[in-house]
Amino acid sequence: DVTLSPEPSLTFRTIGGILDFYVFLGPTPENVIQQYTEAIGRPHLPPYWSLGYQLSRWGYPSIDVVKQTVNRMEQYGIPHDVQYADIDYMENKLDFTYDKDNYAGLPEYIQELKKDGLHYIIILDPFLSKDQSRGTYQPYELGQHFGLWVNNSDGVTAAVGKALPPGESVYPDFLNPRTADWWTYMCAKFHGVLPYDGIWIDMNEPSNFLNGQYPACAHNNLNYPPYIPRISDSSLFHSTLCPDSSTYLGKHYDTHSLFGWAEAPPTFRAVQEATGKRPFVLSRSTFVGNGKYAAHWLGDNHALWEDMHLSIIGILEFNLFGIPQVGADICGFYFDTSFELCLRWTQLGAFYPLARNHNALGQKEQDPGVFGIEFATIARTVLQIRYSLLPYLYTLFFEAHAFGNTVARGLMHEFTDDPETHGIDTAFLWGSALMIAPVLQEGARSVDVYFPDATWFDYYTGDKVPASSHNKYISVHAPLEKIPLFIRGGYILPTQTPATRTAKSRLNPFGLIVALDEKGEASGSLFWDDGESVGDGTTRGPFTLHSYSPMIPL
Repeated sequence: DVTLSPEPSLTFRTIGGILDFYVFLGPTPENVIQQYTEAIGRPHLPPYWSLGYQLSRWGYPSIDVVKQTVNRMEQYGIPHDVQYADIDYMENKLDFTYDKDNYAGLPEYIQELKKDGLHYIIILDPFLSKDQSRGTYQPYELGQHFGLWVNNSDGVTAAVGKALPPGESVYPDFLNPRTADWWTYMCAKFHGVLPYDGIWIDMNEPSNFLNGQYPACAHNNLNYPPYIPRISDSSLFHSTLCPDSSTYLGKHYDTHSLFGWAEAPPTFRAVQEATGKRPFVLSRSTFVGNGKYAAHWLGDNHALWEDMHLSIIGILEFNLFGIPQVGADICGFYFDTSFELCLRWTQLGAFYPLARNHNALGQKEQDPGVFGIEFATIARTVLQIRYSLLPYLYTLFFEAHAFGNTVARGLMHEFTDDPETHGIDTAFLWGSALMIAPVLQEGARSVDVYFPDATWFDYYTGDKVPASSHNKYISVHAPLEKIPLFIRGGYILPTQTPATRTAKSRLNPFGLIVALDEKGEASGSLFWDDGESVGDGTTRGPFTLHSYSPMIPL
């Protein structure tokens, strides 16, 4: 239990164990993250297509509804690169199956999407039903044969909980190397059924609809320790397994936080083996080092203005954690969104490192095409801005992968000596050069933007922000159709003419945005490869790395 106090100080409360402290001295915030990711592992280089707009929901009752959604996006010309399948596509919510009634023709439809440049991502959950007809559900039968489950405290019998599939469920012990091999095999085999492009691993805390497994958690010092942090229900087994359960590396008490961490590498490997291309894995549960294998979204939020604001904090935090490909559910997961909230959130989400719209079963549809032509036009415009800047964003991800930089960062990273920047969570930067200042309040048609002491230009007009505005909050006009954006002087941003798919935009002409500083100087770079080759982008496959500076006439 760690408490941050304003002195500043940190208070650690623990009932045992060994505390290892690593201190990274910087001296700048960006240097600290570079040093930290050098220790824990650099973030993976994501496939280029995963930087496009992603669309999902829990609540596509049939393949026909998915097709209608995709068609709406196409009708309005809204950029769209990734379509997700939540548990709706499964047969009885069973991993490695698909519903051949409501989703009849899904394999063929995925192939159609691929021909049009769209990518398809499926969800897999970390629990398997043990109550299917014996011999008919191979994933369970193989896991049972090799003894791959998290066990009860006896270390022999499988821990049995309740989750999404019918009946009772068991939980793969991903800390067991044999489990990793089994998972990789099942994922790769399933690709022969559904030719997915990436895998979304969810509920991997691990989640359990019971508080502990059957019959109940025993009264001992692991399940009921003498001190419990301020957590849900004041219980270590609230909606998960008993702490005294046994895993390959020890008790669940010690390994609980490593469950999702251990699931990511075999999933990453499985996608690579199945597709032969650079993997994309999206994980809900993360731990130190997950950025080497997975992207992350911030979990089940709500369609509230407050949650939209809080998402900026989460985006910046996970960039500090070495997991830069991160986003929140655009427009909110729970509750029905509103036209204005969803529109403003779409504008903000267009600048998440991971831009995904997703919501829950029982909520109204909220894809950009469902609100009509006004919404679609504004959404198309802001997503076209994102797509035009993808070469710059991709270069930032390369720098994160190669050097450990953040992709989205707080103003403090660039203006450390300005105390006012230290607390700003209403605006953020892409790299060093692009400031995003979203509207975060209902009904607002302006936003107060703080301009640190630098040269700034309005993205839309190219007009220079007056020097008299530096180190001040300035009210910036922000009508419903606009999210304020500013380019920092001294930088060159590579661009590309946008299209509705990255496969198409990558074929379009490049451009440069050159923003000179007060000395008339600027610099920038472009990393470019095929966007999908396996490897680290610097030692495998052809690539190019350009550096730019303005030509000064003699």
